[in-house]
Amino acid sequence: MTPAQIIYQRRLALLALAEELGNVAAACRSFGVSRTRYYEWKQVAERFGLEALMPKERRAPQMPSATPTHVVERLLTLAVLELTIGCRQYADRLGDQGFAIAKSTVQKILVDHALGTRQERLARAAAIAAATTGLLTEAARDDEPFGFCLAAPGPGELVCLDSFYIGKLKGVGKVYQLSAIDVFTRFAFVWLVLGTPDASVSLRFLDRLLRHYKSHGVTVRAVLSDNGPEYNASAFSAAVAAKGLRHVRIPARSPNHNAVVERFHETILQECWRPAFHRRCFHLGPPAPGRSRRLVGHLQQAPRRNHGDYMRGRTPQEILDRFRSKKAA
Repeated sequence: MTPAQIIYQRRLALLALAEELGNVAAACRSFGVSRTRYYEWKQVAERFGLEALMPKERRAPQMPSATPTHVVERLLTLAVLELTIGCRQYADRLGDQGFAIAKSTVQKILVDHALGTRQERLARAAAIAAATTGLLTEAARDDEPFGFCLAAPGPGELVCLDSFYIGKLKGVGKVYQLSAIDVFTRFAFVWLVLGTPDASVSLRFLDRLLRHYKSHGVTVRAVLSDNGPEYNASAFSAAVAAKGLRHVRIPARSPNHNAVVERFHETILQECWRPAFHRRCFHLGPPAPGRSRRLVGHLQQAPRRNHGDYMRGRTPQEILDRFRSKKAA
């Protein structure tokens, strides 16, 4: 879901709430929108239809000193035809065609079009070949011009599961982290496991997960996971079905389809585990609970605001509270 689609859905939700409540002022206060803006959107929707509320893309202004468009087009053509040369060589090629351009300008234009590195140019050329000839290479699979965003209509509607390898600690062995993220609220539930997790471990993790969300008034309806052995086992699938849950598996070699929990793993690695491993040692025995204390301390610290396109600076608790208030209204 793109930012424009999120804005569009928010405008539709405001119009629907105002019609449901019969009180424009209350609906506008709930969404933090002025009544003037509401009536502007309502007038546009009545005159041109709801599709007219979709934000329109604006053309970037053409500055007087900017590189002419036809020169940029020739440069981009060179970038996908001659993939492995540098910005100085691109400037020389354009100079031979009668266009004076600096190498720094060449690099800036390539970066603006996601072609700044040799790897990006190779991936783009492979994607063009796949679209025109049907030849699908590894580079074409890696190049994904379209984003991927998970969405859920409410808390517990979809919970993402994944296993994260923390590392092999001296005297302890392999340590894994089992993580679950609610797509709607972004609430995180984690478990630390010594050794490689299997189906029995994932089943116990699922039981704890369901009890944890139930204690917060959230009923889990579906789980999403990759095709790892701990989630692909027949015992796990049977247990999920017995609990009345829907189990969704992502396509093979497609971690972007589980992006919510993958991004959480990157955050917790950078903000929790790496600083912890640089500051102290973890051993088997009495100090071992230090890992759990470190993790709990990270998760229960001052509410961490997420500034992504979906969260927009909100915390999971704020999203859950707002959902409950709107549902009650």
